Amino acid sequence: MSSDPWGRVDETGTVYVRTSEGEQVVGSWQAGTPEEALAYFERKYEGLVVEIGLLEKRVRTTDLSAKDAQTAIDHLRTQVDEHHAVGDLDALRVRLDKLVTTVESRREERKVAKAKQTDEARAAKDALVVEAEQLAQSDQWRSAGERLRALVDIWKGLPRLDRKSDDELWHRFSHARSAFSKRRKAHFASLDAQREDARKVKEKLVAEAESLSKSTDWGPTAARYRELMADWKAAGRAQREAEDDLWNRFRGAQDVFFAARSEVFAERDAEQIENLKLKEELADEAEKLVPITDLKAARAGFRSLNERWEAIGHVPRDARPKVEGRMHSVERAIQEAEEGEWRRTNPEARARAAGLTGQLQAAVDKLREQIDAARAAGNNAKADKLSRELEGRQALLDQALKGLEEFGG
Repeated sequence: MSSDPWGRVDETGTVYVRTSEGEQVVGSWQAGTPEEALAYFERKYEGLVVEIGLLEKRVRTTDLSAKDAQTAIDHLRTQVDEHHAVGDLDALRVRLDKLVTTVESRREERKVAKAKQTDEARAAKDALVVEAEQLAQSDQWRSAGERLRALVDIWKGLPRLDRKSDDELWHRFSHARSAFSKRRKAHFASLDAQREDARKVKEKLVAEAESLSKSTDWGPTAARYRELMADWKAAGRAQREAEDDLWNRFRGAQDVFFAARSEVFAERDAEQIENLKLKEELADEAEKLVPITDLKAARAGFRSLNERWEAIGHVPRDARPKVEGRMHSVERAIQEAEEGEWRRTNPEARARAAGLTGQLQAAVDKLREQIDAARAAGNNAKADKLSRELEGRQALLDQALKGLEEFGG
């Protein structure tokens, strides 16, 4: 008979293993020595130790499911319970029991983690739905569209919920995307219609602009081009390719007209600058007539200068007021000299002036008498009123006397 701390072989070849419940028959061994029998069944035990160790590691380090882990534990427990190995089987049972506890603990942890993950996924999907519904009302077509596409990718990366909850949220999410797409499609359809209308309007504007490009009616045509430009801006944009082509034609027609006008105006400006020099020389001559000492000679000299002035063409617009103002000043000086001469030589006007002066003098004298009488009577209010009237009459009298003096007495 042979034995070791965990088992023995009796004289009949029966192999036993020692357990806390007493000896258990492992099997019968007839093929060799008792030592070989114990060694064989000890190897079987070592095999169980290795398998249990591997299962412990899988449970600890991998995502082995609780169901698969329990199946593996049950399989190993059956082998331990069938006593087909020699070794500390009670220790293996303890390890398997502990492993069961570990698997159950991992099951609960995973359950909690999954519940947390589900709650987080639900909250994330709720947030995606809310954002999608807000974006559905946006008019920022490009940025909102890009964001909605990004939300779809985020959605796909989130765990699924229970079918009912997931379907309800997806329905809202999908509906928001569809609503946005429908609004965007309607917007761009409307925009396309507006751009087509703009294209038709601008084609008419281009046709008119091209028809005016050869015009030499500079002022009205330039004004019309300004109106066409205002109409162009008001028409809105056409499709990009049409817009660019129409604008190039429109701008080209304007360029032809304004280039021709600029050439003509450049020639005209050169001529007007020369005219300005000539008129400034005439103004210099005219200003030498002032002060006027010989009215007849001054009148004749200014008439000759004016005839030469009229024969000269236009001058630059910004210089016109100054040079013409110089001639007008001389002309006014001659006119004032003529008026003074006329007053001095017109007996009828002198008589009228003398008569008016006499009437005003009589009125002033009468008012003074009335004022004195009123004050003597103690009627100061009436006297003050008459005094104000006297001031007006006196001013008229002073003016009339001054005019009479111009007639020489």
